[in-house]
Amino acid sequence: MANAFEVQGGLKLKGTITPQGAKNEALQIISAVLLTAGEVVISNIPDIRDVNLLIEILSDLGVKVKKLNQDTYSFQADDINLEYLQGEVFRKKGAALRGSVMIIGPLLARFKKAFMPKPGGDKIGRRRLDTHFLGFEKLGAAFIFDDKESFFTISAEHLEGKYILLDEPSVTGTANIVMTAVLAKGSTTIYNAACEPYLQQLCNMLNRMGAKISGIGSNLLTIEGVNELGGTTHTMLPDMIEIGSFIGMAAMTQSEILIKNCRIDQLGNILPVFAKMGIQMEFKGDDIFIPSQEHYEIQKFIDGSILTVADGPWPLFTPDLISIVLVTATQAKGSVLIHQKMFESRLFFVDKLIDMGAQIILCDPHRASVIGIDRAYKLRGITMSSPDIRAGVSLLIAAMSAEGKSTINNIDQIDRGYQFIDTRLNALGANIKRIE
Repeated sequence: MANAFEVQGGLKLKGTITPQGAKNEALQIISAVLLTAGEVVISNIPDIRDVNLLIEILSDLGVKVKKLNQDTYSFQADDINLEYLQGEVFRKKGAALRGSVMIIGPLLARFKKAFMPKPGGDKIGRRRLDTHFLGFEKLGAAFIFDDKESFFTISAEHLEGKYILLDEPSVTGTANIVMTAVLAKGSTTIYNAACEPYLQQLCNMLNRMGAKISGIGSNLLTIEGVNELGGTTHTMLPDMIEIGSFIGMAAMTQSEILIKNCRIDQLGNILPVFAKMGIQMEFKGDDIFIPSQEHYEIQKFIDGSILTVADGPWPLFTPDLISIVLVTATQAKGSVLIHQKMFESRLFFVDKLIDMGAQIILCDPHRASVIGIDRAYKLRGITMSSPDIRAGVSLLIAAMSAEGKSTINNIDQIDRGYQFIDTRLNALGANIKRIE
């Protein structure tokens, strides 16, 4: 099994690429099929490791899964085997996938109990699950955590709507609580709710299934509980993180790329931030064209001070693109302070970029100052390892722009979030090989 990329750098890419379906939406939407005995058909599902593992877990659990074509599946959860959740197979699979926490809400809502091993996922700092469990408790659930086995048991005799003020606008936390509340008795109000496009997609899908959710797109959601939900069809958004990755990659490698079917109306603050990095973009309907740019210059603030790019809950800039902006800045003209507020270990990949010749000062776990070298010289190829999904693709972008050959180990992390990334980029003229 190939577990590394060998990347020949310095090549300019040209052509058209279509983003995959959104990974972060997929994990919520696919978990929601457990809320009904009716058939749910979902299109634009990305073929990536995390999503495929969740589909496998649902199939093991008794969901009838049919692959209708390349990216469309039919799900029917009319015969669920809850005992599977207490077995060893689920403990292993569930622990390997952080997103498997998303099945708790639907199981609790429909069957009044759920089980969950402590999940893994990216090593990007603490990612607590308190928001999920505090919400479940408010709605009437109780949970026991077995410290020795690292295993959660969650149960509720009956669920009742409540006023819930979230301690943080967690996307997965909000989604899990929404999925629990749709079948609870009475009215639930969630304040400080996440309002990402992915969450809006979930709420709109649940409403088509018969739920009564209002306030979609705001941070105040009201949910009137219903007795049952029916089937529906759903098409997922394109992955905004892939779109941002391709924009940064085009700039770094001086490539000319057309990104198709971007749902520009759902990209929020992403395009303005890349524009501040000096990257030219042309919009043709729902497509984004990135022309080849010899130079791109980072804007300053109006008073002349250095630009800061910081992440935050939607509609602020998404944390998943902070590492892409950071790597893109290394070849820009000008300086930028990158402030990663939401995860404390996400900037720890910059030592590899420094080894490649980038000018970066890591101020602390949350902040890095990047001095763009304006292509005065190319980064140099090195051997490195991918610590998480987004850093992995940032290192891939750096390697593609570098002089010589780079090797990126631990590419399982990249495959968790990006489908056939090597094949798709090679079709544009990249030289990426999978090696042992």
